[in-house]
Amino acid sequence: MLKTLKPTLKPLLASTLILCSIASSQYIMAESPTVKKIQDRGTMLCSGHNGSYFGFIEVNDKNEWKGLDIDLCRAVTTAILGDPNKAKIIPLSWAQRFPALQSGDVDIIIKATGWTMGRDTELGLQFSIPYFFGGTQLMAKAELGITKASELEGGTICVEAGTTNERLVADSMATLDIEHKIVSYEKNSEVSAAYQSGRCDAFAGWGPNLAVLRSNEMGDPSDHVILSNKLSNEPIAAAMRQGDESFVDTVNWTLSALLLAEEHGVTMANVEEMAANPPNPTVARLLGKTPGIGERLDLRETWAKEVIMAVGNFSEIYERNLGSGSPYKLDRGLNNLWSHGGVLYAPILD
Repeated sequence: MLKTLKPTLKPLLASTLILCSIASSQYIMAESPTVKKIQDRGTMLCSGHNGSYFGFIEVNDKNEWKGLDIDLCRAVTTAILGDPNKAKIIPLSWAQRFPALQSGDVDIIIKATGWTMGRDTELGLQFSIPYFFGGTQLMAKAELGITKASELEGGTICVEAGTTNERLVADSMATLDIEHKIVSYEKNSEVSAAYQSGRCDAFAGWGPNLAVLRSNEMGDPSDHVILSNKLSNEPIAAAMRQGDESFVDTVNWTLSALLLAEEHGVTMANVEEMAANPPNPTVARLLGKTPGIGERLDLRETWAKEVIMAVGNFSEIYERNLGSGSPYKLDRGLNNLWSHGGVLYAPILD
């Protein structure tokens, strides 16, 4: 049987509940200093690349930025500023990206960046949910007749400076007890040129990028083989400065909105129709028909709808930059939705 609260405890309990309610409300509505700075500036500063990282960050023949990472930057920019064209892309090398974020020269890094413990705990970074998965691998000329890393005894391996690839190659070769030499270059194009000219026996890189390069930049793809060893399987995520949880929430829910749109069939072509007549409660919440998605992030109720209108859902972004609508024709594989055999999924939009 429940006991009646003592009279002296009732006011204390009531006060505690009120304070908790106020604190909770204040937390939900907390303003992000990063978002405020972006809004005051009128532009969002995103990481680019000091060259081309095909499919992810590159410049087209009109001198315009394009790629999966560029579109994700534009998606977040649209969520915050309502206009994808207010994204400003800052060219950076791999080594420059983290100092540029720490100094405030960019607001966010969306640049094929692996989520590692060292970056998470030692560099003052915070990561979004993963939006891509890919591992570091090695590519060698087919004429060498090798298919795995253990056959690179005494070989030279070219790698891009400032990436996790350097350490992963060194660790893997040490584990295999393989004598080798690593040569680092500042740009991906320099690594590719060194490999093609014969200055190194193997090219260490991110598997998806190696596949793109082999298919489109190296003549006959059959002249090169991607070795069977996968040195890592990295979750790729956006990196932000620690201490601004509201900004992290904004980025996470922007990425989630793209995945939810794909899952529920919301596209650039039908988003207006879906917003007017949502097929289910999740789409109604996603597109702002049912209020909440804006208020919780201190943004407009239609921000996710505007994002999809600007860049499409995740599938549309992938296909035009890496998949069937691109020169690269890279199969999604792990980077498909969970419902289609991949590992990508969004949190529940309740």
